[in-house]
Amino acid sequence: MTQSFTDFMTNTDYADIPEGVRKVMRRSLMDTIGVAVIGSTTEISGIVRRYADEFWNAPDNKPRARMIMDGRRVSPAGAAFAGAFMIDSIDAHDGFSPAKGHAGSAVFPALLAVMEERRGAGQTMSAQDFMLAMVLAYEVGYRSGLAMHGTVPDYHTSGAWNAVGVASATARMLGLDGEGIRHAAGIAEYHGPRSQMMRCIDFPTMLRDGVGWGAPTGVAAAYMAQMGFTGAPAITAESDEVKPWWDDLGSRWEVMETHYKRYPVCRWAHPALDAIEELMQVHGLVHTDIERMRIQTFHNATRLAGAAPKNMDELTYSIVYPAAMMAVRGKIGRDELLDDVLHDPAIQRLAQATELVETAHYTEISTRKRWADVTLYLKDGRELQSEPKTPKGDADDPLSDAELEAKFDLLTDGLITPQHGQEIKDASREFDTLNAADFAHLLDNVYGAVNG
Repeated sequence: MTQSFTDFMTNTDYADIPEGVRKVMRRSLMDTIGVAVIGSTTEISGIVRRYADEFWNAPDNKPRARMIMDGRRVSPAGAAFAGAFMIDSIDAHDGFSPAKGHAGSAVFPALLAVMEERRGAGQTMSAQDFMLAMVLAYEVGYRSGLAMHGTVPDYHTSGAWNAVGVASATARMLGLDGEGIRHAAGIAEYHGPRSQMMRCIDFPTMLRDGVGWGAPTGVAAAYMAQMGFTGAPAITAESDEVKPWWDDLGSRWEVMETHYKRYPVCRWAHPALDAIEELMQVHGLVHTDIERMRIQTFHNATRLAGAAPKNMDELTYSIVYPAAMMAVRGKIGRDELLDDVLHDPAIQRLAQATELVETAHYTEISTRKRWADVTLYLKDGRELQSEPKTPKGDADDPLSDAELEAKFDLLTDGLITPQHGQEIKDASREFDTLNAADFAHLLDNVYGAVNG
């Protein structure tokens, strides 16, 4: 039965969540923690944690929460800010292709910060309560993103619509009624970071996907609504213009379209990476067999940074260089996120020998999915072209549980002990069924997980 935004936010309970949606949240929890582990080692993360500690610090008698992978206590908004930037600094977290963005990087650290603050105030949340909050934040965020992209000309970052999802779920966590939740969503929508994603594609820097400001905006909006600040309605959730994106709320779950990444680079590069991996494996190739490569894909993907990235930010928003990395190394894991990869002569050779081509057909069909194909031109004169590819990890071609856990291991290897990693994976599989002590232990592991 279709519900209004207010009814959905106030009346949905854990028992209403289909098992398929619960499974998505379990996978997202583990995946996001794994990305946070490696994200905590980045320069971006170091800067934002220093900033949060300096400017969002909170005294003992004020609401506080720990920063993930750190442990220092700051305001809940500060903890959400630091955690979101940390996760987003490694572009490997879960995503939602229809809205061209990501939820977990904002939702997980924001809700965890609020739960920490609630615990400090003497109010505990069960694992099922946390699962419910995650589902509400994802679903509302995704639909707000679809509505935003469907009604405005600019392509805004995920932070713009994650602010609405985070605010709505946080308001529910704080015990606000339907009207209070509406105001929280409206405040977050109005003040959310409607940053221009294609600017970051054309000029890659540490700005990333806007979630670093979307997460704290959502958290702050809910606390402001609790104090009586008004802001309703959120027009991306309640106006007549956006009804097409909300009219099946409660009867169909956009959460089920969540995808998981194999590689820590922009999702738009993934179909080409999959194609290169497959061609090389099927034909038994090594990189020295390849004279040059051609990648055909959709328009926005061709605007990703070029063949000679100067830093990890430019590498993240690139296709050509990761394509060469895949051909040379056969993987893109933690080792490929170290600066020396930028100076690898074999990778540099192939990157310079790769052509990136826009095709009108791929541009037309790359809406809810991303398309590309690859041609390898070999030194022996052969030309090997892949089939048109969409990324492995989409909802219709999902990563298996074993593949997702292998990704977790690849990204966290050497940063946490194997035992610690196994504990996180085991607990995440059924986290919403954990008792209070085991759930607290799982989340406590997130605050100081990285060795050294």
